Amino acid sequence: MSERDLPIIIQGGMGVAVSNWRLARAVSQLGQFGVVSGTALDVVLVRRLQIGDPGGHVRRAAEHFPIPGVAERVLERYFVPGGKGNGERVKSHPMGRLNPSRNLEDLMVLANFIEVYLAKEGHDGRVGINLLTKIQAPTIPSLYGAMLGGVDAVLMGAGIPREIPAVLDDLAAGQVAELRLDVKGAARDEDFRLRFDPRAYCSGDPVPVRRPDFYPIISSAVLATMMSTRATGSVEGFIVEGPTAGGHNAPPRGKLRLSESGEPVYGEKDVADLEQIAAVGLPFWLAGSYARPEKVVEALDFGATGVQVGTAFAYCEESGFSSELKARVLARSREQSLEVFTDPVASPTGFPFKVVPLADTMSDQPAYEKRTRVCDLGYLRTAYRIDEDTVGWRCPSEPVADYLRKGGDEADTVGRKCVCNALMAGIGLGQIQKNGEPELPLVTSGDDVAHVARFLKPGADRYTAADVIEYLLQDIPAPS
Repeated sequence: MSERDLPIIIQGGMGVAVSNWRLARAVSQLGQFGVVSGTALDVVLVRRLQIGDPGGHVRRAAEHFPIPGVAERVLERYFVPGGKGNGERVKSHPMGRLNPSRNLEDLMVLANFIEVYLAKEGHDGRVGINLLTKIQAPTIPSLYGAMLGGVDAVLMGAGIPREIPAVLDDLAAGQVAELRLDVKGAARDEDFRLRFDPRAYCSGDPVPVRRPDFYPIISSAVLATMMSTRATGSVEGFIVEGPTAGGHNAPPRGKLRLSESGEPVYGEKDVADLEQIAAVGLPFWLAGSYARPEKVVEALDFGATGVQVGTAFAYCEESGFSSELKARVLARSREQSLEVFTDPVASPTGFPFKVVPLADTMSDQPAYEKRTRVCDLGYLRTAYRIDEDTVGWRCPSEPVADYLRKGGDEADTVGRKCVCNALMAGIGLGQIQKNGEPELPLVTSGDDVAHVARFLKPGADRYTAADVIEYLLQDIPAPS
């Protein structure tokens, strides 16, 4: 595909199913690049099935899964006709590990297939998937499921995804794909590997899949050069993300300094050199407060292919945020009483994490302190060495005694939030803890959330993905 055929707008892959198949499909049908979030899709699938699969979309997509027996096993294990009642705990599912069970592999592969399949259903627009480099255990089965669904591109940030191009090449060739697992305490000559064998998974000749484009999410020209020259395979473009973008941000370069309000301080060193990035010769999109018509024009004038926009789409009608959270955020934005806090410690990953302060969410200190710590999803856990053949998993957001027993440092637990459970709650799929308390959401957005009410038309209390795209492209001449 030539660069002139690429869409100007890439819709960001936000949170856990905020960028869901409905949003990606709407954006893609409008000629832009729709993106689904691939984070925790296995648990999203399990919970959608346990609330009864409203609309039957999961089951409809599952009928098209090309590997016999997989969908049937998952539906038999997790589908609840009519759905669980309010206040009922949802059934747990296996957490990621070095050698996952077949049940867990089925969930990861099927869930990513379904999300991509539904996003692409009924049109020929482009659909991508966004994964976090820091979340390693589900990566290869998730990519394989997305490729079975026909995904057009893979976007990855929150780390340096140097090995991913080779993983995509191997999966497309039907060969065993491997990814080095980062293990705390491992010796330099120890090599722990995550492996996925398409032939074994398919019990014979693997289902043919197409290799998608790969767009790493970067924050500097140094990373652009490194990914284009030292990655294990081809890179087809970049998303260049600044520190005002939502979710996880790259930490400031150099020694960490905090502002009076406790936020990381970014400086000139954190501004990407766009001339050097353009000199690499690959398409790139700019992200982080680019959701205005003049900023789109500015990006194109810099030589960018376009922009990636997340926050503006996060509160549109098609996104996965609960309607209650959307209404609260839009009301606060309209009142001009909303600011984002870049929390240096909230995320177990250690990356700065953008948080929207809202009452009755995990951004509330009393609510955070009241919550009983539990780690029952485990996506942001870190692997640590037990011996030469065994790894364990720990998370600074888990019960402190558990973290210390596993060799963690108590200082790392201070202020850490269970992002996994909180993001699930934000899309209406939160768990009920064993003590009967519901998990509360934690809302993450870019700095631009303060102004999302600008997408509301006079007299309206909601807006659509089409409204966002129309607004963003109003200064771009229509193609002749």
